[in-house]
Amino acid sequence: MAKIPSSAARDRVRETVPKMIEITENVLFGDIWERPNLSKRDRSLIVCATLLATYRPEQLRGHLERALVHGVTKDEISEMITHLAFYAGWPASMTAANIAREVFEAHP
Repeated sequence: MAKIPSSAARDRVRETVPKMIEITENVLFGDIWERPNLSKRDRSLIVCATLLATYRPEQLRGHLERALVHGVTKDEISEMITHLAFYAGWPASMTAANIAREVFEAHP
């Protein structure tokens, strides 16, 4: 299994919840994200949709960035946000749209 690079968000809480971070890195990113039946691109789209629908803006930013790296296009992210406005609510989608705008500006 590949060594998962740390992230700033995980590093900030590593001393507070070391076991949770260990599980995050070894199980979630080391196993679940590496399973072959879904591509990382598809997993990213699913995670972003879930984070939008459950109103998790703090986590959404990093996953939108990762989604772009995994091949999800800006147009697909835009469409996902628009589509979910009708299922998850307008406020959640507007929040996600603003986060996506910031992420897109940082990743031209």
